Amino acid sequence: MEIEILCKELIKPCLPTPPHLQRYKLSFFDQISEKEHVPIVLFYANNNFINNSTIDKRVEQSFSKVLTHVYPAARRYDKDECSILCLDQGISYTKAKVNYKLYNFLEKARKDLSLAALFWPHENKYINKTNLMVSPIVMAQVIEFECGGLAVSLSSSHPAMDGFSNIKFLFEWAKVCKMDTPVEKINFLSFNLGNVFRTRDISRLFKSTYDSVIEKNIIVKRFVINEAVMLRLRKKCIEESSGALTFQPSRVEIITALLWRAYIRASATINWYIRPSLMALPLNLRAKTSLPQVHNSMGNFRIDVPIKFISEETKKELHNYIILIRNAMNKVVASCTKASPDEIVSTVINTYNESFEAPKWGGNDGVDKVVSSSLCNFPFHDTDFGLEKPTLLFLV
Repeated sequence: MEIEILCKELIKPCLPTPPHLQRYKLSFFDQISEKEHVPIVLFYANNNFINNSTIDKRVEQSFSKVLTHVYPAARRYDKDECSILCLDQGISYTKAKVNYKLYNFLEKARKDLSLAALFWPHENKYINKTNLMVSPIVMAQVIEFECGGLAVSLSSSHPAMDGFSNIKFLFEWAKVCKMDTPVEKINFLSFNLGNVFRTRDISRLFKSTYDSVIEKNIIVKRFVINEAVMLRLRKKCIEESSGALTFQPSRVEIITALLWRAYIRASATINWYIRPSLMALPLNLRAKTSLPQVHNSMGNFRIDVPIKFISEETKKELHNYIILIRNAMNKVVASCTKASPDEIVSTVINTYNESFEAPKWGGNDGVDKVVSSSLCNFPFHDTDFGLEKPTLLFLV
């Protein structure tokens, strides 16, 4: 299977950015985000038998339209790394083809999902922490399969866009492509997060600058849990809790607890004892605060909720892990619900300093660190470029 690059170009907004919008302020949350490019790839079967050149033209034109609204995406970071200069530099856009049929690829990818990473924007592999802040903020790539079908991938710089922003961008891009939405009617993000949560000297706020470690060797595993199994698992958790589980656990809580417990057990087998474990669970704060002006904001607006497991303090049944997760999430949400921007920032700083940066926890090699996240309720399956729903998605 070989991917051939057909052309590379810079896609610019179809309308120039007005002078008063040519400097976009980053926020405190952007400052502390991971320094990495985050790729997403969606695979589409051409069930509508649309000519590939036709859909390719639509995808490219709609991209230019969306960039007129999401104007910071087509720009570059300023030298101060606290703002984006919006001079319409453009987005890296690559067209390619692969000498393989989509059906055959999907058969292989369902057994080895890591194959999907081959379809990320090819320039993504050249980006690291040393050149992230001088690289394009967004990169896109469209790859045609033999006999129809497309892989549409988008990679965005995390200091400018979190998962919500990235997925919202992709979803709205697809909608504009399918509906041929006029540029003046495209309006799905706000751009004021930097005004609400101004940048700060984070070296004075954190015990050490928070910087997550991403391992280079990634192993991808896929487990399918259908709805019937989920219902039985939820029922079993509630019954075995003997009244301790006073709420209906969500599917995210159940699966997260199940995976976390399995990890802790595996660690105990390797180390011959049950080690403490610290799990980070990202929480989108947009709908959790009383700040309506940031509910649809571009940028980063999330907190990693720390969930702490100590063997001597926690029983080992599945519902015990679920309760740990729910209590930790509720505690953070309660501290942010009616808080001012400064109070929310204080919550974030205290959370990191007392958990991820604390010598007893994040700074302790005797503690296992785990990161878990969920894509539930994100509109991936409705991301339709006119080719119906995607048949497969993959992201890190």
